[in-house]
Amino acid sequence: MYELARDLLFKLDAERAHELTLSMFRRMPGLATLPFRQRVPADPVRLLGLDFPNRVGLAAGLDKNGECLAAWQALGFGFVEVGTVTPRPQPGNPRPRMFRLPAHRALINRLGFNNKGVDYLLQRVAESDFKGVLGINIGKNFDTPNERAQDDYLHCMRAVHARASYITVNISSPNTKNLRDLQEEGQLRGLLRALTEEGRVLAQRDGRHVPLLVKIAPDVSDAQLDGIALAARECGIDGLIATNTTIARPGLDSEPLAKEAGGLSGAPLRPAADQVLGRLRAKLGADFALIGVGGIMRGADAARKRELGADLVQVYTGFIYRGPCLISECVQATADVAGSTPAVAAETLNPLESPDSRGSK
Repeated sequence: MYELARDLLFKLDAERAHELTLSMFRRMPGLATLPFRQRVPADPVRLLGLDFPNRVGLAAGLDKNGECLAAWQALGFGFVEVGTVTPRPQPGNPRPRMFRLPAHRALINRLGFNNKGVDYLLQRVAESDFKGVLGINIGKNFDTPNERAQDDYLHCMRAVHARASYITVNISSPNTKNLRDLQEEGQLRGLLRALTEEGRVLAQRDGRHVPLLVKIAPDVSDAQLDGIALAARECGIDGLIATNTTIARPGLDSEPLAKEAGGLSGAPLRPAADQVLGRLRAKLGADFALIGVGGIMRGADAARKRELGADLVQVYTGFIYRGPCLISECVQATADVAGSTPAVAAETLNPLESPDSRGSK
């Protein structure tokens, strides 16, 4: 059934299909599961002081404005990350700005943090009855210079703190000019210190600590990765998300759309994302929370990220190509490796006793 729906949607422009799907999910969240219902096995885990029903989440970018939370919950995601959201609404980059590469199971996008602003997102969250783990991914407006980026991140952090289960700082999108410069160690330390200091103030205000994570790019050198890891550890960041999309075009020499500017996601991203993830685990040790994202197209890809040290995983492009079956497949696959993976800051609450091995195929 999902393959039929996907084939129909793939006849439309990629962004138009995206908008149509979100519109239907927003108005009729039951559509998310009615034709494609999948049994999602239980694999609860405690991480970052939060209880996740399973290790598989929806990555930021699919639901930028938090409009479809009921649908994502019905599909069985263990957690949902919405955004990236900015202080003020902004339209993003000119269209067309999203391109499918079906032969490579990939997408290229240069959306540019198109969103309706942090106030709109918070209204949608308040109106929902979402009870799961909610990450809110924050960024800066395109016209805010890097010298004042801290102001935008602090604005969003203060706004979302009371509603978020965790907050992700997005400094790695390739589609906002100069944003990735914030990953350089000097700028990064200044930003992270300001955010962690504000986090302590907000924890007093709201009576709880909200974990702060940073999402990084796959296009970093070993030296840059060393700096990011050291800054995250020393500034008191709770975890890292590896990775965002890539500006590289691995294996796409004969693909006409490869010349389009923007971030590449999907299967071609997986090797680079996995490499960064593995390096981070080696650099940061077993007690630092890591979320693996990038190129998960089947359960085995999610299992591999667990083996490399990811505590949790997220999907986006794979979900577009595979549909709801990918969720249950990845939950089962990550549960299958949970017992054999070294402890990595996650406490398994109730591992499955008889996992179904089909999820890793």
